[in-house]
Amino acid sequence: MELKYLQHIAAILNLSLKQISSVSELHQEGATIPFISRYRKEATGNMDEVAVGNVIEQIKYFSDLEKRKDTVVKTIEEAGKMTPELRKRIDDCVNATELEDIYLPYKPKRKTKATVAIEKGLEPLATLLFTQQPLQVEEEAAKYINEQVKDTNEALAGARDIIAEWIAENELARNIVRRIFTESAVVSSRVLTTKKDEEDAQKYRDYFEFKEPLSQSPSHRILAIRRGEKEGFLIMDINIEKETSVEELKQKFLTASNAAAQQVGMAVEDSFSRLLKPSIETEFRMLSKTKADEEAIRVFAENLRQLLLASPLGQKRVMAIDPGFRTGCKVVCLDEQGNFLKYNTIYPHAPQNDRFGAVQTIKELVATYRIEAIGYGNGTASKETEQLVRSIEFDKPVSIFMVNESGASIYSASEAAREEFPDEDVTVRGSISIGRRLLDPLSELVKIDPKSIGVGQYQHDVNQNRLKDALDQVVESCVNYVGVDVNTASKHLLTYVSGLTSTVAKNVVEYRAKNGAFKSRDELKKVPMLGPKAFEQSAGFLRIPNAGNPLDNSAVHPESYHVVEAMAAKAECTVTELIVKPELRKQLQAKEFVTEKAGLLTVEDILKELDKPGRDPRSPIEEFRFAEGISSMDDLKPGMKLPGIVTNITNFGAFVDVGVKQDGLVHISHLSNRYISDPNEAVKLGQKVMATVLEVDIPRKRISLSLKESREDGKAVNQKEGKSGNQKDRKIEKQQPLNPFQAKLMELKKQFKS
Repeated sequence: MELKYLQHIAAILNLSLKQISSVSELHQEGATIPFISRYRKEATGNMDEVAVGNVIEQIKYFSDLEKRKDTVVKTIEEAGKMTPELRKRIDDCVNATELEDIYLPYKPKRKTKATVAIEKGLEPLATLLFTQQPLQVEEEAAKYINEQVKDTNEALAGARDIIAEWIAENELARNIVRRIFTESAVVSSRVLTTKKDEEDAQKYRDYFEFKEPLSQSPSHRILAIRRGEKEGFLIMDINIEKETSVEELKQKFLTASNAAAQQVGMAVEDSFSRLLKPSIETEFRMLSKTKADEEAIRVFAENLRQLLLASPLGQKRVMAIDPGFRTGCKVVCLDEQGNFLKYNTIYPHAPQNDRFGAVQTIKELVATYRIEAIGYGNGTASKETEQLVRSIEFDKPVSIFMVNESGASIYSASEAAREEFPDEDVTVRGSISIGRRLLDPLSELVKIDPKSIGVGQYQHDVNQNRLKDALDQVVESCVNYVGVDVNTASKHLLTYVSGLTSTVAKNVVEYRAKNGAFKSRDELKKVPMLGPKAFEQSAGFLRIPNAGNPLDNSAVHPESYHVVEAMAAKAECTVTELIVKPELRKQLQAKEFVTEKAGLLTVEDILKELDKPGRDPRSPIEEFRFAEGISSMDDLKPGMKLPGIVTNITNFGAFVDVGVKQDGLVHISHLSNRYISDPNEAVKLGQKVMATVLEVDIPRKRISLSLKESREDGKAVNQKEGKSGNQKDRKIEKQQPLNPFQAKLMELKKQFKS
């Protein structure tokens, strides 16, 4: 990477050149983002994963820009139009849009009005008019009448076409129009009259007659309008004021007030309407789409991160139930490691209504397989199945959890599922996936295409390659953040470990199957194709419980074991004693163990890790119960307060499941009493909350909820009452209606905020 690009990246990201150079070098050497941010803190100046990822993204941008420059230079040189000045401009360019503007006049063109006029020999006339000298326009134009040009009007029209194209390709003109678009563009949409009354069009009725400043239009609105346009219901436009724009262009290109200048003025108007405005509008449509894509991808990625890092149950024997009515509930039992033990089908719900038989089967399975927890899917018949399970009196405590089953059906029919369970059908595989999600969401969800998990916003409308890259990066980040037990991890989970390719991950599993559990990290070096670089990148993220060296089950990298050994020597104890006795570590000063290879940041990280070696960083799982007596939208009334779970987060708010088979929307304005710009400031995916029902629209299947505080003492409903979400005897409270004065005051506050 050239120095000028590294300097530019440093300026853009407000980082030092040394930080940018270090990340660039490490990236070129094959280091991953998790490895760089975790084990090369001295080199990067303690940059986190986000910062490292941003640098690598900028490096890719400028690598692509350099490739584009090569194409541009080659094309211009082949046309014989390259000059030293032009070559320098291209070399110095650090912006893709600017590069395309430089290239535009030299870019091979398809047939245009200007090229036709040039073929007719009218370019000298255009050049003469463009100088705007005093001259007899008609007389000059008459000189160009020939077999191809029948009269002066055609000659002048052709000359104006040439001038219009010159202006449209002029960098100054394009930047003027870009600035106007940036400052005052308005996005609008209207419904196609022929489609207005169609049922499918009604979901876009908010955009039938819509208009707002482009700069203020959030990503979800842009994507919604574009989807409506793609489906043939809407027409989208991005416009700027024509008169103002043309006047500003004329001020730049008109240098006189005569007949020639009048022709140039006409060319300016034509250039704006026919060439410049459509070109820059297309550019801004692309920019707005890219911006909306990036925001939607950011939302999806953040939701995915929260879902992947959801609380695990841990090593417990579980029963998983995939609820259903007509086809019954599919029940599987799994051991502590998620190994499949038993499958059965029960029919407690309509039309069979074999509740007694279902209860007996569940009790027998719980006793036989020593089940400690039951997880039920949140799909069809979920609420009814929960009520069934909670009504059973077991001989021992059995925890009960709802499990988000989004994407389970995708997994059950996937190649990964067929490889794991070739002798089971899709229903069994789906139930197993639900159970394993309860044990460890991260390990199971990595087997599913992230787009199928159902926590995104317009994920099928955004750039799919960009989405895949972003989501893969999130999965990789989460897997390496938690760490992986190399002796139990699936091939799919190992694939996301820093430095391991799918082939090496497969080799790890095969080596384990052939030779038994790994006894040390050093043994990983015996795995085929797991060379020194792969070991360096992966070793710190792979855990080996019960290894001879306790550091093999920690995030301390093998390259730093000597630091811990030096600490143990200083404390006059073994490494194991150093780990289990915090009083020994308290005697140590980090700066005493700094070496050329291990700086202060690394040593401090090691000491922190010794406090909790191998501990799962995810929070412990909590049980949750929906309100009793509430099972459908018909049961909801404005003012009710209900326990719920946040199931999805978007730019405009969050969706909450309150147990009625239809998630309710908490608009961003109702997520908190204070102003927030990002819903993630107020809620997290999977969070237990107490929601107040604002409105129920049964025909449109819409529920409006609020998470705002409503207590006079100022204590948050979702902090205090949310903690009682596991209580069995929860009562549904009514919110006191506002009196007219309070209502007016609230309205004035809303107007003030707006």
